Amino acid sequence: MANNDVVLRFSDVLFDFGHNKEILNEASFSIRSGSKVALMGQNGAGKSTIFKLITKELRAREGGIYLTPKETTIGIARQVIPQGQMDLTVRGYFATAFAEKKYDLDKYIRNVLEAVNLNAPLDRIIKSFSGGQQARLLLAYALIQSPDILLLDEPTNNLDQTGIEHLTGFLMMYEKTCMVISHDAEFLNAFTDGVVYLDVFTHHTEQYTGNYFDVVEEIKARIERENLQNARMETEIKKKLSQAEVFAHKGGKLRGVAKRMREAAEEAEESIVEVRREDKTIHNFTIPLQEFEPFFNGLLAQIDAIKVFENHVPVDKIIDLTIRKDTHVLISGPNGAGKSTFLHALAERTALGAMIPDDIKIGYYKQDFGHFSAGGGSASGGDSEQKAYDALSEVMQKKDEHILRATAASFLLDGRVLDHPIKSLSEGQKGLLSFARLVLMKPGLLILDEPTNHINFRHLPVIAKALDSYEGGMIIVSHIPDFVQQIRIDQIVDLTIL
Repeated sequence: MANNDVVLRFSDVLFDFGHNKEILNEASFSIRSGSKVALMGQNGAGKSTIFKLITKELRAREGGIYLTPKETTIGIARQVIPQGQMDLTVRGYFATAFAEKKYDLDKYIRNVLEAVNLNAPLDRIIKSFSGGQQARLLLAYALIQSPDILLLDEPTNNLDQTGIEHLTGFLMMYEKTCMVISHDAEFLNAFTDGVVYLDVFTHHTEQYTGNYFDVVEEIKARIERENLQNARMETEIKKKLSQAEVFAHKGGKLRGVAKRMREAAEEAEESIVEVRREDKTIHNFTIPLQEFEPFFNGLLAQIDAIKVFENHVPVDKIIDLTIRKDTHVLISGPNGAGKSTFLHALAERTALGAMIPDDIKIGYYKQDFGHFSAGGGSASGGDSEQKAYDALSEVMQKKDEHILRATAASFLLDGRVLDHPIKSLSEGQKGLLSFARLVLMKPGLLILDEPTNHINFRHLPVIAKALDSYEGGMIIVSHIPDFVQQIRIDQIVDLTIL
């Protein structure tokens, strides 16, 4: 297919998840062959749903979704590897990408692993890989199918800076069609040539040409023009209604003039442009500190050793780390070094070489919401079948309906969202729910594993400000330098083995 030919088209597509769960309303857009398009929208707007409609996992209620030609193939790199595939070997995982047995599968696997810059033994179990390594496996899984259209859902989540740079370079050279969901603005701007924007309020799609930053400026300028136009119209309407009121009181033929002026005002009201509401940003917030007993000595954690991985082999690294109140620690190192493994064991109080007093309340933010977890007294708080409301209620020491709902609303989680099970929320909404839990929980020690994952970039400065001001102990892993720079870090523990 020649470039510039339309390869994918949505025409007046309607889709919902039942009453009060509308996702798309007459959504229309087209994607040209060879283009690289960002799919943008607020957390929970339905971006991943659009991908599922493209792959036919979901069916539109009305409208059409057309591929040209019909045999166009789709490959998708999802946000996370399904739990049902986590116990497979690398070889077994890639075998599921094909309907029929592929006899030269190992050769194909090695080629795509080289493309994503990952050294992975083919008999290793998927769940033993780090989050960043799994992100590479997800991309390789899509590439091994050699699709005509490549769909990438938050591909930079969990990737270290080297991984992001490699992926960016790969996509810049990629010759086929690609659609990407990402909240990483710098990443998107490096290679995209267009944007499809899904409005969370109207459920319409808007299509723009240009790189990511160009489109953001275009949207901003359009909103300013529409607001200015509406302001002029509203001034004119008030003037006509005021004059109509004067003429109406004078009586006689002037009443007819007043009627015509009111009608003119009504016509003007109908012509007011519906301005696209800008993405909402979460409110400024603080994570309250746990209340300690008067005799508390300030010690939150003592860590003497960390298990580090080098070429998939565990090695004990001796350290001397004492975490007290108002101590912020950054854990750094490449994908696969063992950062997430360490944080998980620490949150579960099972990490060898680490001691956390029993009375310290741990707030744990996981990088992967496969088994939704954040807050609670340990690593495991809530499950995917649990309602969002209950996930918040269970971490509150003193139950207060008003505080719960007000806190949720500040993270853009309204009553309808709270009434849904966690599994029906978008990954971004799960992330915001995690932060709401931490606020209501009031922990003494925060353990944060990639807290920017899936989160709309508009929210990140607010989150960084809250973490910067947190008065308890904090251990954080993040591969986003701009985010980390906004947070006070007192000590860095590098897991890189020299």
